[in-house]
Amino acid sequence: MVLFIVAVGALYASPNLYGEDPAVQISGLRGIETNAATLDVVKSHLDEKKISYLSLVMENGQILARFNNTEQQLRARDLLDDNIGDEYSVALNLTPATPAWLASVGGTPMKLGLDLSGGVSFLMEVNMQEAIVKVQKSLVDDFRTGLRGEKIRYRSVKEVNDAINIQFRNAEDLASAESYLEKQNRDRDLVFFSDEDSLTLSAKMTDQKLKETREYALQQNITIIRNRVNELGVAEPLVQRQGQKHIVIELPGVQDTAKAKEILSATATIEFRLVDTEGDLGAALNGRVPGSSELLKERNGQPVLLKKRVMLTGDHIVDAGSSFDEYSRPQVNITLDSAGGNKMSSSTKSNIGKPMATVFIEFKPTDRVDAEGNTIFEKVEEVISVATIQARLGKTFRITGAGSQSEAHNLALLLRAGALVAPIQIVEERTVGPTLGAENVKLGFQAIMMGFGLVFIFMLIYYRAFGVVANLALGANLVLIIGIMSLIPGATLSLPGMAGIVLTVGMAVDANVLIFERIREEMRAGKSIQQSIHQGYDAAFSTIIDANITTLIAALILFAIGTGPVKGFAITLSIGIITSMFTAVIGTRTIVNAVWGGKRLDKLSI
Repeated sequence: MVLFIVAVGALYASPNLYGEDPAVQISGLRGIETNAATLDVVKSHLDEKKISYLSLVMENGQILARFNNTEQQLRARDLLDDNIGDEYSVALNLTPATPAWLASVGGTPMKLGLDLSGGVSFLMEVNMQEAIVKVQKSLVDDFRTGLRGEKIRYRSVKEVNDAINIQFRNAEDLASAESYLEKQNRDRDLVFFSDEDSLTLSAKMTDQKLKETREYALQQNITIIRNRVNELGVAEPLVQRQGQKHIVIELPGVQDTAKAKEILSATATIEFRLVDTEGDLGAALNGRVPGSSELLKERNGQPVLLKKRVMLTGDHIVDAGSSFDEYSRPQVNITLDSAGGNKMSSSTKSNIGKPMATVFIEFKPTDRVDAEGNTIFEKVEEVISVATIQARLGKTFRITGAGSQSEAHNLALLLRAGALVAPIQIVEERTVGPTLGAENVKLGFQAIMMGFGLVFIFMLIYYRAFGVVANLALGANLVLIIGIMSLIPGATLSLPGMAGIVLTVGMAVDANVLIFERIREEMRAGKSIQQSIHQGYDAAFSTIIDANITTLIAALILFAIGTGPVKGFAITLSIGIITSMFTAVIGTRTIVNAVWGGKRLDKLSI
């Protein structure tokens, strides 16, 4: 059993011996896909400049070129960046050189943290004003719907600076509306002011409500960004708040910064609206747009007149995935929450046979800033599909109109992860190169080897033959730690993780020291060698278990409440504690029993 477990651990630890190849990754931007033609273009440019490469393949919609050294990698990156246009991202990467046979059985090297493998770090700023505007617009819609439901007549409901003003035709409607809205919005922290002279009712959010809105925007954006990072497949990312409106994001191993920025900062969401079939499109094109409608454009430039009233927003989407329809066109399959399903059902029930538009919305930063120095974002709306409502829709349906499968996949990713509550802007970007990571790996490895070497020497001198046994167990422990770290999908090795491995070395030896000293005590008490070995292991076992379990509890608490480096330390420490109990107790006892067990001995080399 011991040999089998160590052999399996060695198998899955072995991919770390093959290292990584410098690579260049070419991926499409804004929904553009790489294809065989792109691959031929890349190959021709590399061959023309006589830049040799190990392999050039297309996988998962991206082109990956492997090189012998970083000099060729950098030359290729510069060449391709200048020649294949702005539609593609050309990024440096490091690709595992694991043999195909080993990869086929699930063998992969350990994932390294930002401090070891390099990667990218972003400091992002949340536009709090846009979050407040979004809440105000929601209140405007709610006020209109509520007043209509109560059949209270009003002239207009609109936003004016930081307030919402509702104008009425007479004082009676004003009084009725004030009574109704105050009753309906008691839990919303709103303050109402009425002006009978102008027949206006104003609603403002309290300072507490504004504070809660900003806090909610920051926390929700952090949650959504974490979801997006998970979709990117980045292991052990760091996403945490910094101050009142900033978020720090660290993505280890990511060199394709353009792709990361596109996914993380996108504020994409969708809205479903009815097409205004009664309005005059020609008049709208000449500037005479009905007050209840809005003129937008489809992707082909075709103008569409839409109702301003939104049937449903992307906030109700709980799942989204990309696939193909019966005509092999890319589509996005959408699942709504219960509230969204009810809204969609009631909205489409009375509009069967009418055209419904799917509007794709993004907020893009401009070069302008407001009075407080915050970047002003521009709202960009685009109609991606117009389809006739054939039947009453429910919680699940599909939308078409994506330009490519890659674009449909990205849209599904953004909708599944959630739309950002408020736009965000990257205010600082730092890329950690793999050279710094390699130096950190080298120094960390030297620290581990020095720790192992000193412990090896001490155990050999102090415990002689039994010291050899302890050293074998120590080596097996390191192999098992690396094997398990390589197998666990979310485990990442960082510099604090290396510190955890060094600490594990000391703890593993500590268990053997307890056992060996107990064996010595039993021998000094006059017991036979076989009895001493048996009693030494049995008596020390409970002490070892107690010490390791208490440390394991502390490590699990660190993992549960810690972030980033603390988690990295806790992971390796937890794995090391479990493997050390196996190698230091079961492993060494197996070797001791095989070498000295069942024999008549006069003395023991301990």
